[in-house]
Amino acid sequence: MTTPAVFTIPAHRAFADALAAGLIARAGGDPLGLARGIVLIPNNRAARAITDAFVRRADGGLLLPRLVAVGDLELDERLGGFLDPIDDGSDPIPPAIEPLERQMILARLVESARAAAGDPVDADEAVRLAGDLASTLDQLLVEQIAPERLIDAVLAPELSEHWQKSLTILDTILSRWPQELEARGRIDMADRRNRLLARVASAWRRSPPPGFIVAAGIATTAPAVAALLATVARLPDGMVVLPGVDISGSREEWDALGGPSDDRDAPRPIETHPQYHLKRMLDLMNVGREEVQRWRWTGSPAAGRDARAVRSVAIGNAMAPADFTHKWPTLPKEARRLSGVRAIELANPADEAQTIAIALREAVETPGRTAALVTPDRALARRVAAHLARWGIVADDSAGTPLSLTPAGTLLLAVAEAGAEDFAPVPLLALLKHPLVRQGEARGAWLDGVRKLDIALRGPRPPGGLDGITRFLEDGDKHAQRARAPAISWWDEARSLLEPLAQAFATSHRLPALLAALREAVTTLTDTAGWARPDGRAAADLIADLEAAAPLGPGGCDPASLGPMLRRMMDGIAVRPPQGGHPRLSIWGLLEARLQHADLMVLGGLNEGIWPTLPSPDPWLAPRIRAELGLSGLDYRVGLSAHDLAMALGAREVIVTRARRDARAPAIASRFWLRLEAMTGRMTRDYRLKSWAASLDRSAEYRPADRPHPKPPVADRPKLIAVTRLDRLKADPFAFYANAMLRLSPLDAVDADPTPAWRGSAVHAVFESWMKEDRCDPEKLLPRAQAMLASMQAHAVMKALWEPRLIEAIEWVAAQMHDLKAAGRIPAAAEIDGRIEIAGITLTGKVDRIDRNADGSLAIIDYKTGTPPSAAQVEAGYSMQLGLLGLIAERGGFDGIAGVAGDFEYWSLGRNPRDGSLGYRTSPVGRKDGTAAEDFTSLAAATLATAVETWLTGDAPFTAKLAPEYAPYGDYDQLMRLDEWYGRDAVSDEAERAR
Repeated sequence: MTTPAVFTIPAHRAFADALAAGLIARAGGDPLGLARGIVLIPNNRAARAITDAFVRRADGGLLLPRLVAVGDLELDERLGGFLDPIDDGSDPIPPAIEPLERQMILARLVESARAAAGDPVDADEAVRLAGDLASTLDQLLVEQIAPERLIDAVLAPELSEHWQKSLTILDTILSRWPQELEARGRIDMADRRNRLLARVASAWRRSPPPGFIVAAGIATTAPAVAALLATVARLPDGMVVLPGVDISGSREEWDALGGPSDDRDAPRPIETHPQYHLKRMLDLMNVGREEVQRWRWTGSPAAGRDARAVRSVAIGNAMAPADFTHKWPTLPKEARRLSGVRAIELANPADEAQTIAIALREAVETPGRTAALVTPDRALARRVAAHLARWGIVADDSAGTPLSLTPAGTLLLAVAEAGAEDFAPVPLLALLKHPLVRQGEARGAWLDGVRKLDIALRGPRPPGGLDGITRFLEDGDKHAQRARAPAISWWDEARSLLEPLAQAFATSHRLPALLAALREAVTTLTDTAGWARPDGRAAADLIADLEAAAPLGPGGCDPASLGPMLRRMMDGIAVRPPQGGHPRLSIWGLLEARLQHADLMVLGGLNEGIWPTLPSPDPWLAPRIRAELGLSGLDYRVGLSAHDLAMALGAREVIVTRARRDARAPAIASRFWLRLEAMTGRMTRDYRLKSWAASLDRSAEYRPADRPHPKPPVADRPKLIAVTRLDRLKADPFAFYANAMLRLSPLDAVDADPTPAWRGSAVHAVFESWMKEDRCDPEKLLPRAQAMLASMQAHAVMKALWEPRLIEAIEWVAAQMHDLKAAGRIPAAAEIDGRIEIAGITLTGKVDRIDRNADGSLAIIDYKTGTPPSAAQVEAGYSMQLGLLGLIAERGGFDGIAGVAGDFEYWSLGRNPRDGSLGYRTSPVGRKDGTAAEDFTSLAAATLATAVETWLTGDAPFTAKLAPEYAPYGDYDQLMRLDEWYGRDAVSDEAERAR
């Protein structure tokens, strides 16, 4: 038998450069020597790396060999055109079904099978399961496993009921799938690939091509590919060049990796090892490891090559199977040393991105030096690119950006979500503000209108639909109408653009109709901007393909399913920027980095779940069934990630980084990081870059802000204060200053659940109308409260939680009013405004209710939906609201009210601390050890006069947070830059309070 020509390029050599150097040397001086050859490569992304490597060595120009991609099914890649049209006289191979068409048909079959099994799914879930099913089907076809073998698995009694049902549904679907293909004259892409590769291998065995054939960088374990490579390796002028086969490691470790076996009792192969897939490939090729030769061309300068070769040995030791890691302590130092590798551990992803960007910038400032970031974490890659852009460096991110994160993709999602949520405020405003909407000269006026609508929609959600928003803008009290009036005229224009979308989403539950409405809405809102640029063209292609395939898909589609379905599909579509980035700086994904090196390689994101990524669960096949069928385990990709890391660690200079926590929780270091740390004792740390990153945005001259204490002229200070603002003036003068003098008021959130303040206002409105229209008839209070609840557009869960509590408290109020009327106490006024002149200023207030006691005195009442102020707060000089309202009443500040205030009561709708019931009355005065009720108005007047004399008619500064314990609201904390000075300010709070 012919000795196979199988070579390997070790990790410390750049694969593409070494390959190019060897092939050029092999061609000698023949200018057509390369052009006669064929290089089989794993995928289309590898073509660029190998082409660039040839170009770097093309001193006087080169005619390159033909690069033919074997194709990666996971990337929806087809075989290269050179392999596809080969015809040896046999029957033509049927064309492959399009991936999206196949997914839609499978989704329909999934929907039908699940419905027949009594477990129906919506269209989005059907499409998701169809995508997973297509992947499972591809794996079976690639491994040349007949789907009919699933029947035996279905009959396995030891499987759990869940997996039994899943396999039964799968068997039902796969039994119908061949009929669907036959009806269309199509076959699966994986099946067609297998047939084509088998035909190519057979043709080459009979009649080898005239030039050389090299299979380079292909490490897939697909039997059809392995058979082709076995053929190439035994051709007279054929070679197979594999990346990073460990030909110097111990035989015992190599054999321990194992392989597929029909023996159930055999140990599982170590699929997570970086050499496992290479071993399996060699086994399928019927090639022993001892037959693999080292590629003798390097393609890189000799400087540092020996050190990197030693490092390759250390990398192999670090990746040893778990049963062999006991050798680490006994290894010689050079077998554990990772010379040229530095580690940086950062606090969070933001710091990691900044540090990486600095390392890359430093590298490219050296003339001729190249640098690359390699990471599977696309969020980290985007952050690094953004940091580099700060310095005018455009990084070429060859892995691209998911379509769902591009402007065109987010626009599609915004349209789908706005329609599905019946134009609720948040998705509606997100759509109207989208940067692609109304581009050009009209955008300025458009954004002015959107901002007016934004202000009008602040607070609890209005009624649903475009009509609901229109009614909301036109209705309301005078204050609400004034706030909403500017948005009404503009809203008419926006509404007319959205009407067709609203109509389609309200009436249609068919995917083709929803997609058509989506397409028309994008065109209406953006003209051509939504379909322009690379991301817009990718979005247009997706929508066109979906519209063509949608009639084959699920029968019905809830509009709420459209957005998630689109997001999932767009997540799998990468939009790559046009060329034009920095010529010596790259950002690579793992696929792009497999065959190339840079002078500096930064390997980022070495946390568990990122590198390696968590294996995606297979919803169709249980792990045991996968093993019995001969499929790879779900951890197979961990081994591929380990091999990618091992190859990247062979670069001339390497930095590995990780963040100790992500955005939500502490992160776990990657198993690869932990292996490197354990074997070396501790990797060499780079503190220089870390310190640079820490100081980049915080210079040595950084000085945090001091506590603000504005001191405006006395003449400019307000001469009017509300009874509810006295506590703010005393406890947080700066907040009073920001509100009263700067006229800054916090905005409600858009589409907010009713806040405590809003709920309090709603309850007050109920009590006001009950007092003025029903004259406090206890029988009419509950119906009014129920009407208010019915009109409230709150979240259903929050509404369900609050409604029973409110009803119980309202019933308590009605009972109290019945008892008080019987005792001779009658309501005198409710929700009326009053004012008096005092201490050189005007005091204003609005009282919730005033009752007339049987003895003629007045009872001042304030409703609270939460915990009312305590007597201790009054003794501390705060919570004077009731006393000040009593003062206004006693001085005739309320029209039609005269008398002495004798009672001061809070009526709380909260839980009674004594017995747990809802609703109770309490007073902050009148206790034995506190302020007497008859002294309350005098105390309130004195407290007010002191505060007015200090800050309003006096010249004291409005210092922030004088009494934080009595300033619970943080509306102005950001304005006062609280976090910069709180806790370190040298100003004595006690001295300030004494003033």
